[in-house]
Amino acid sequence: MTNPGDRHNPTRPLIGVGGVVWHQNKVLLIRRGKPPKAGEWSLPGGAQELGETVVETLIREVFEETSIRINNIEFLEIVDLIVQGEEHGKPRYHYTLIDFSADAAQQSSRPTPGDDAIDAIWADPDALETYGLWEKTIEVIRKSQQQRMARLSD
Repeated sequence: MTNPGDRHNPTRPLIGVGGVVWHQNKVLLIRRGKPPKAGEWSLPGGAQELGETVVETLIREVFEETSIRINNIEFLEIVDLIVQGEEHGKPRYHYTLIDFSADAAQQSSRPTPGDDAIDAIWADPDALETYGLWEKTIEVIRKSQQQRMARLSD
């Protein structure tokens, strides 16, 4: 029997939390070291732990993967990530991703990869296509960028 907490071939969706983190008009990206999407660029984030709020998950995951502390956290969007498996049409992975927008708390924030991130960078939001990001990730970053620009112009 599959454990409901298993990430591979789960019996129910898992909750993942991600952050579009900004610093000096650049966005924080990590290169994943583990599945799903191992080796690919992504937003920092990860699975919610039992007893943890989604905001606590975001703060913990961003720090574990990049050593960046965040503030000005705002809800952004909910995204479904379903990767079909080969076994009887059951999903190999199924995450409900809760994305937030945030700012780096430090003035000079240099990301340091850790946990399951093998690289972490501040990326130019005008060059996102060069990182091979999932199309939905680019959409979420653009949405965050628009909300941020509107907030800063108020």
